[in-house]
Amino acid sequence: MKHPCVYILASKPNGTLYVGVTSNLPARIWQHKNNQVQGFTSKYSVHDLVWYEQHETMDSAITREKQLKAGSRQKKFTLIESMNPTWSDLYNDIAAL
Repeated sequence: MKHPCVYILASKPNGTLYVGVTSNLPARIWQHKNNQVQGFTSKYSVHDLVWYEQHETMDSAITREKQLKAGSRQKKFTLIESMNPTWSDLYNDIAAL
């Protein structure tokens, strides 16, 4: 069963950010954490899930991902802090998704 999600990873609070989209959030974050995804997140150690948003369809998730990527860094910080003010890694909270 697919659960489209948009997510933001961070290297640390107010650190390097990565915005992504997936249909299986727990599996995708596991891949990032274990450097199974070659590229930006493994190169810059961006592994902490600090924000995510579920969507009804993959199309709406992709649209939201593009919106977030086009937004400012400060807007991303504000979004993260509205859900996760301490910038905690939410990976252990998403097992049921």
